Amino acid sequence: MPVHPIAFQLGPLTIHWYGILIAVGFLAGVWTAGKRGLQNGLDPQRISDLAMWILVGAIVGARALHVISYWDQEFKGKGFLEVFKIQNGGLVFYGGLIGAAIAGTIYVKWKKMPFHKTADALAPSVALGSVFGRIGCLMTGCCYGTKCDLPWAIRFPEGHETHGLPVHPTQLYDSFANLILYLGLAWLYRRKKFDGQVFAVFLIGYAILRSTVEIFRGDYQPGEIRSGLTPGQFVSVGIVIVGIALLVWRSRFAVTPKRA
Repeated sequence: MPVHPIAFQLGPLTIHWYGILIAVGFLAGVWTAGKRGLQNGLDPQRISDLAMWILVGAIVGARALHVISYWDQEFKGKGFLEVFKIQNGGLVFYGGLIGAAIAGTIYVKWKKMPFHKTADALAPSVALGSVFGRIGCLMTGCCYGTKCDLPWAIRFPEGHETHGLPVHPTQLYDSFANLILYLGLAWLYRRKKFDGQVFAVFLIGYAILRSTVEIFRGDYQPGEIRSGLTPGQFVSVGIVIVGIALLVWRSRFAVTPKRA
């Protein structure tokens, strides 16, 4: 299964699959979050406005963490503009999650929106957006897996770091895992017992699924693996702790929400 980062050319303009799929994921996320939020009395227009803030925060955070993490390998000694070339991939999900959380919190506090109720409406859509985002990673060739002889192994084009070897399609593993997570969270949203429950379960579920997929990742350098854990797995430990703490706290003190 060959993969290529470029979707098509429009004259001098090169359109990359990564950008297309990120856009599709964002639009799908906004649409589903708006419909979901309406069930709990949230204004769909406010959700759309919030989504723009989250998008900017997510891109800035995801790119910033990638640049920090891979400065020596990818950016040292190159021009400053290299930092902004996100069309070639290079976005770290957890950096995006942090950036999105900061930007989203600022907007929610500014507009005096109910924080936990809003987070619940958005959480499944983040997972849905990641379904498309990871396929974008596949087409770009980043986040690839270790050598694999299974029937569904993939090969990247000539010149890729995998040197033509068949590897685990970790991007597809992650995409499928996020699809299952989205469906589970959407199901839970209609049955949640308190505000904040869906968001907390998202944090726990994503971190566990991400850590599992990380087992098959082949793009980390030996020096990045510490105590047998990848950087993504290290961060996932903290995310799980935060998710569990939030779940316990909200379940003890929150009141069962009334449906609008």
